[in-house]
Amino acid sequence: MPRKRKYRRRKTYNYEPFELNLHPEAKKAIFVIVLLAIGALGVLSFFGFVGQAGRILDNALAVVFGSLRLVFSVSLIVLAGMAYLGKGVKFMTYIGLLLFFCSLNGFVHLLTYHDTDLIAASQLGQGGGYVGLFLSFPLLQFTGFSGAVLITLALLLISLVIIFNTSIKTVFAIIKFIGIFIYKLFKNLYELIASSKNKDFSPFARREYDEDEDEDNENEDEKTGEKTRTSVPGNIEKKEQAILPLKRKRARIDIPLTLLSKRISKASPGDLKNNIAVIQKTFINFGIDVEMGPYNIGPTVTQYTFKPAEGIRLSKISSLSNNLALALAAHPIRIEAPIPGKSLVGIEVPNQEKAIVNLRDLLASKEFKNRKSNLAFTLGKDVAGDVWTADLGKMPHLLVAGATGSGKSVCLNTIILSLLFSNGPDDLKLILVDPKRVEFPIYNGIPHLLTPVITDVKKTVNSLKWAIGEMERRLDVLSHANKRDINSYNASARETMPYIVIVIDELADLMSTSGVEIEACIIRLAQLARAVGIHLVVATQRPSVDVITGLIKANIINRVAFSVGSAVDSRTILDTGGAEKLLGQGDMLFITPELSKPKRLQGAFVTEGDVTNVVKFIKQNYSAPEYQNDVVEKQKVKMAGGIIIDAEDGDPLLEDAIDTIMSAGKASASLLQRRLSVGYARAARLLDILEEQGVIGPADGAKPRELLMRKEDLTHMEMATEPLHDQNAYKEAPEENNEDENTENIIDEYDIEEEEE
Repeated sequence: MPRKRKYRRRKTYNYEPFELNLHPEAKKAIFVIVLLAIGALGVLSFFGFVGQAGRILDNALAVVFGSLRLVFSVSLIVLAGMAYLGKGVKFMTYIGLLLFFCSLNGFVHLLTYHDTDLIAASQLGQGGGYVGLFLSFPLLQFTGFSGAVLITLALLLISLVIIFNTSIKTVFAIIKFIGIFIYKLFKNLYELIASSKNKDFSPFARREYDEDEDEDNENEDEKTGEKTRTSVPGNIEKKEQAILPLKRKRARIDIPLTLLSKRISKASPGDLKNNIAVIQKTFINFGIDVEMGPYNIGPTVTQYTFKPAEGIRLSKISSLSNNLALALAAHPIRIEAPIPGKSLVGIEVPNQEKAIVNLRDLLASKEFKNRKSNLAFTLGKDVAGDVWTADLGKMPHLLVAGATGSGKSVCLNTIILSLLFSNGPDDLKLILVDPKRVEFPIYNGIPHLLTPVITDVKKTVNSLKWAIGEMERRLDVLSHANKRDINSYNASARETMPYIVIVIDELADLMSTSGVEIEACIIRLAQLARAVGIHLVVATQRPSVDVITGLIKANIINRVAFSVGSAVDSRTILDTGGAEKLLGQGDMLFITPELSKPKRLQGAFVTEGDVTNVVKFIKQNYSAPEYQNDVVEKQKVKMAGGIIIDAEDGDPLLEDAIDTIMSAGKASASLLQRRLSVGYARAARLLDILEEQGVIGPADGAKPRELLMRKEDLTHMEMATEPLHDQNAYKEAPEENNEDENTENIIDEYDIEEEEE
């Protein structure tokens, strides 16, 4: 029996085809590296940095792409970046880039060689190369030069629309931006090269230049001094320490707006159509037929407008504010009847969600950029969303009032920052008064300050009296120079006068302690300080008649009212109601003589971080402040006739007492008691001071005291202070006799005798 044959199973091998199993991100990385390497090699070969291989590569690229071979290499690098960073780059974007490059090559080839042999130019690597030849040659044969140029330009625009996936208007804006950028870049490079060629950097040449410049300045000062010493009024007093060398004006450094924060928010007015229907229905229920008009969505409120039927009294519409608030479920509602400049009535309804008004947006607005004065500042936006600015130079003073937490301090910070963005320390000086001690100390250290932030009441009084003295001195200077105001004087003077802005954060605290002196100083500054560039910004959280007096209101007619508790407070500030219906948090009413009615605005929101960033930038880019210590020192009020009265230790009613006795022609304690409403002790003290100063004679029994001076000798007060700017062009006044010193000695002896008693 034959043996069974054993069968062995042959081993089978499965051969799988070779595949590059890589992660998609790895493939993407390889693609990016290849594009980046080719582009980098093209750029390096264009500048001859790759040796023999680079020259071969550059010649090849020149034949294909012509003069735009560098653009091709850079485009590869850009494509690599787009492929790596752009996850959502569409295929049409790459098509647009390809079309853009081809049409650009064709356009360059047409402009450069339209009247020569295009094929020969391509072989030499000129123009747009073979890529440009591929597009330009057929177009030139069939449409001529003008048609070919027009078609290539159209292809360029189409490619840009495909790349950016936007409208043709946006494409033109992008082209304009790129053109301006390239123009400014080449202009700055040209100026830099030109200045470097003309400048001599040798130290010896620089030293000779400085010496010549100093000699010229000295000669110019001598000539100017000789011209001006012949006609100087004798009442301008000059101190030795006030004669300073002429300082070179520091350049103003633009503060970047990026230091201010920007919060994006949108106002939500609610259902507009439903509100319009509710308003119209409510008026119909009360027998008033109205025709609804357009609406304005503001940052805080939405203004609905309508035109009432003929014969409807506006007072009847205004009386329905509570009914409208009930129907709209919104409170409070303000009715403006009529809207100034329009035959419409406006109803201002609070938005469900407010929009934040950023100071950064206000300072970047065209309204602020087109300002005519550097004392202009931004206030906020109105109900239509328009930016509102005001000019402190025209006002010339501002009163800000409102309840606690309504936005007064933020408004003051807005004004201060607006002024800092527009003025350098040589153009603007600030005196900041903060009795609350928490708002303004952050500004300490900036060179715009004349003195550190004032928190003491006595120093505040001294600073205001110093400002009066500076005002009187500037008025004398303007009178001598035959100039009407500080602007005309600065336009022709060798050294300009800086503007002075005095900001008082809380007037109520000052009025409660030194009300008579504070009110007198504010009134005097408000009446005369506009022409000499001294301006007041006064704020208070207690709008009562004992703080905002009638004289203060009469002299400060530009006012801002924030939210208050009652209509009485609103009338105290604005002489009209409306502030009691404001919403707080920067919601304000602004009134000026130019406005027939108060304008409702939403103030800008400024954080502590914004103020800190601006102050830090100013400190880093400007030198340390040069404080004038005499601003807050005890001021001596010098009156005519050699009388010196200590402004701090004297009685605040002393000036009133002098006016009283001069008007009556006699001096007695009973007269002062009746006219000034004071007790006998204070009246006797006033008489003693006047006797020591030589105004009245000694007591003679029960007879009235004799007047030793006339009313003409006591016409005005003058503060002996150091001027803000150099007056070396003026002649020193002749030295006065020792009458002032003798009077001071008499006062000192009187104080010593009083202490011994």
